[in-house]
Amino acid sequence: MRRRFLRGLLLTVGALAATTPVVARAQAGKVFRVGVLVVGQPEPFWTIFRTTLKELGYTEGGNIQFEFRSAEFVPARLDALAAELVTLGVDAIVAVQTPSALAAKKATRTIPIILAGVGDAVATGLVTSLARPDANLTGVSTATAELAGKSVELLKEILPAARRIAAIASAPDPFHKPFLDQLEKAGSQGGVAIERVMIEREADLEPAFSRLGDGAVDAVVVQPSLSVKLTADLSLKHRLPSASASRRFTDAGGLLSYAADIQHIYRDSAVYLDKILKGARPGDLPVQGPVKIEMIVNLKTARALNLTVPQSILIRADEVIE
Repeated sequence: MRRRFLRGLLLTVGALAATTPVVARAQAGKVFRVGVLVVGQPEPFWTIFRTTLKELGYTEGGNIQFEFRSAEFVPARLDALAAELVTLGVDAIVAVQTPSALAAKKATRTIPIILAGVGDAVATGLVTSLARPDANLTGVSTATAELAGKSVELLKEILPAARRIAAIASAPDPFHKPFLDQLEKAGSQGGVAIERVMIEREADLEPAFSRLGDGAVDAVVVQPSLSVKLTADLSLKHRLPSASASRRFTDAGGLLSYAADIQHIYRDSAVYLDKILKGARPGDLPVQGPVKIEMIVNLKTARALNLTVPQSILIRADEVIE
């Protein structure tokens, strides 16, 4: 009896030893298909995200394949693009910024969605709880609404005489609601009137800035989901001091940004994707906030606008663009 038991045990162990490498090889040989949905310009997200995944062991054309979709700054296209990714049967969808995330959520309740750089995930209805997000959503938030409010304070410090600041918001992006609420709260505390300027499409930006540049306002704060390059260019063209909760804005020529360190945001979104692809459930991974906030000042733009940035701002800045 004992001999038969031992022989059966050895056969079972041998069978497990023989099959385990096969299972491991099958998992190692899987090619993950990942959808990536963006509102407009993919950089710097695309480079940071892919570099991080490479560091984590993923190889494009090897064990991972991307299905990249951009709405090219036309938010109305996002629903159809998200539905297309679902039809393709991707293993996960990485949604960059709030409009992309909302479109992905509308398209699927089963495919995991990784949030990358969204605004207030609770206020915009993406999740009901940051600690225990909805079943198929998790990722990284930028806390942009609160940072937008800080932009008003900083502009007021640079322009003590400012009495009216325009808030340029994207009407199709539901994040405009907490964005505007925070700006108006900061404005009331600082004695500054906030003028709402709602943008339906990219073509609305030029006429909006033309009107604002006629002395109607002292400065502008731009919602980050709008084209940072175009809004920065128009701010300079119409000689308007400008701020946004996006590092890309100051790189493109905006005067000031007070924003989450986007390097960390996009790297962490890749880490979240890695966890999901390895079997973690989105609902078990809390939505993460920004690791670091940085203030960037573009002195080149300040000189072009004939502005003197106070030393109190410069010594607090994480970086000054000369």
